[in-house]
Amino acid sequence: MKKYLLAAGAVLALGPNTALAHITLETQEAAVASTYKAVLRVPHGCEGKATTAVRVQIPEGVISVKPMPKPGWTLQTKKGRYEKSYQLYGETLTTGVKEVDWRGGNLPDEFYDEFVFRASLAADLPAGQMLYFPVVQECDGAAARWIEIPAAGQDEDALENPAPGIKLLPKK
Repeated sequence: MKKYLLAAGAVLALGPNTALAHITLETQEAAVASTYKAVLRVPHGCEGKATTAVRVQIPEGVISVKPMPKPGWTLQTKKGRYEKSYQLYGETLTTGVKEVDWRGGNLPDEFYDEFVFRASLAADLPAGQMLYFPVVQECDGAAARWIEIPAAGQDEDALENPAPGIKLLPKK
């Protein structure tokens, strides 16, 4: 009986979104004007089905994105114009990766995996605020859309399908 009470207490302590096991970022804070290694953690499939694609939208101010290839998966990027130009290592950037898409793989529901990209965070991003990376996880005939971004003042834990995000820290 004691063992069951401990397990129940652990579940309650983890909070409501932990039970949903949504896609999260391994490192959940980063300084503006720095390089950030984004590790998207995928803890399960969709409705018990294997994950076959993971697509992440890159927010404005995240530049020079370089995704890591994943064996057994096809990697594609979609490029577009930034809303403004950014300076990086003395170069002016006006276009770049706006979306990263890994697909064609097979991640069974009972397994866990990570999808990685590296990027630079622009110097003018607002330190102290959150920056969100909406993710769509596709499975055979199902999808999980981790795309909800809280409105100003809204508790992130109130969202059913929260987008993974990072807290922006002041420039080092």
